[in-house]
Amino acid sequence: MESPRIPIKAIVSLFCSYMLLSHITTLSPALALEDCDFPAIFNFGDSNSDTGGLAASLSPPPPPYGETYFHMPVGRFSDGRLIIDFFAKSLGHPFLSAYLDSLGTNFSYGANFATANSTIRLPNVVQPAAGGFSPFYLNIQYMQFMQLKFRSQLIRHRGGIFASLMPKEEYFSKALYTFDIGQNDLSEGFFGNLTVQEVSASVPNIISGFSANIKKIYDLGARSFWIHNTGPIGCLSYILANFPAQKDEAGCAKSYNEVAQHFNHKLKEATVQLRKDLPLAAITYVDVYSVKYSLFKEPKKYGFELPLVACCGYGGKYNYNSGFGCGGTATVNGSQIFVGSCKNPSVRVDWDGIHYTEAAAKFIYDKISTGAFSDPPLALKQACHKSLA
Repeated sequence: MESPRIPIKAIVSLFCSYMLLSHITTLSPALALEDCDFPAIFNFGDSNSDTGGLAASLSPPPPPYGETYFHMPVGRFSDGRLIIDFFAKSLGHPFLSAYLDSLGTNFSYGANFATANSTIRLPNVVQPAAGGFSPFYLNIQYMQFMQLKFRSQLIRHRGGIFASLMPKEEYFSKALYTFDIGQNDLSEGFFGNLTVQEVSASVPNIISGFSANIKKIYDLGARSFWIHNTGPIGCLSYILANFPAQKDEAGCAKSYNEVAQHFNHKLKEATVQLRKDLPLAAITYVDVYSVKYSLFKEPKKYGFELPLVACCGYGGKYNYNSGFGCGGTATVNGSQIFVGSCKNPSVRVDWDGIHYTEAAAKFIYDKISTGAFSDPPLALKQACHKSLA
């Protein structure tokens, strides 16, 4: 039997449609794709996105943390809101409740598993030991998510006053899963007396642990992933004040930033492989590094000043001393001095030597949420769409 003939116009139409889909990542996301409906956000990370996890479990930040927006400490290691707070607002959700916070929490729009000092790998020294990192490293955060997914549905089915505070079952497959973690894995190496080369050599193992957890979260039903790379660690005053190093044109520690860039290169490679391994996932890699670095390289262009100097700190060229942390006290000439914030955090980048100000976080959010720094170039609200390139 002769095969049916397909009109040439139909062939051309199909080819054009294929080419459009194949090159969708070169188009303006807002023109190419519709917004997604993300009924919830589940966040995994460290202090860059911790909305109260470490504060509820181990060590709450003191005043003046939170002073700009909340006018009191609320578990965030900043003077105000974080990038994840702006994410939640843009999707029409309230601020994410920390999973570890047992008081007044509401998980109906998702949950935040991030804690300050968290790492991807199990840290060598764990808080509350001196110099320790969070016990809630990424694998523990995954296990907490697994607990929430199953136990929340038992509570919903049981009914009662707590049922409405739990996410609906269908939210888990429709939610946005956000990740911002890895900076502390590098810091642990640097402050653990490893050389820059040794820390760089550890990166593949760190990334392997990250990928393993992404796969496990995918197996629990996650489909839309928004993954931040790590920032220019060599521009932060806790590195600059502790490690003499050659400076780049922005005044940042060049070799330390090169380790962060190596981490990001391997992370991007991992996201490419994850797209192959997880065929139903939409995975967006976000170049936060470039946006953050622009604040240090051209601060005046964006309305900032003194980007390498901590707003809340005490001592030295970078206004940072690990012995006199933000909100603590310093003894100067026999007198106790409160380590407070600068006069105008809204024009500063570095909040306390390790974290960014709310103003910087808002700037970063405004840049990355458009898709201009994403691979594929999807805006935050379009991150449910798979890369078809």
